[in-house]
Amino acid sequence: MCRVEFEDGRILVHVCCGPCSTAAIERLLSEGLTPVLFYSDSNIYPAEEFDKRWQEVVKVARHYGLEAIREEQDHAAWLEAVRGHEDDREGGGRCALCFHYNLARAAAEAERLGIPRFCTTLTVSRFKSSRKIFDQGAAFPSFEEWDFKKKDGFNRSIQLAKELGLYRQDYCGCEFSLRSRAK
Repeated sequence: MCRVEFEDGRILVHVCCGPCSTAAIERLLSEGLTPVLFYSDSNIYPAEEFDKRWQEVVKVARHYGLEAIREEQDHAAWLEAVRGHEDDREGGGRCALCFHYNLARAAAEAERLGIPRFCTTLTVSRFKSSRKIFDQGAAFPSFEEWDFKKKDGFNRSIQLAKELGLYRQDYCGCEFSLRSRAK
């Protein structure tokens, strides 16, 4: 990983959920960075699930004493972004479009806040290809490749989620992954 050092120790962290954020935050803090959590996940379905996951992000932010920002959900815009890929297999083209959509939102928020870089907690999941996420992140100059799966990040996130009493969902968030899980 190539990382440029900045005097501003802040890093915007696109957060997919509370549990995945725990190990990522722990690692970023250990590197001397100050994470600013950004919850922007218009892919999450239904709206109640979006709200439930936000509440878990708030718990994590409070635990670590960090700022958390919630972008209003725009599920219709996300559906438009992945249109034509509704039936793609999990991990396929729809997921790449979803990664790009969420990373674009994070890049815009980092720029708006004057935060020099951003990353995503999506890489902590053993169910997601960090390389595919990094490929989408390459479109944004301020994106940093943090593979939070490494150093046993996935298992650490499970452990921390249990310690903090966090709700752990069993699907990525979109209705298409929920539908494929139900099959």
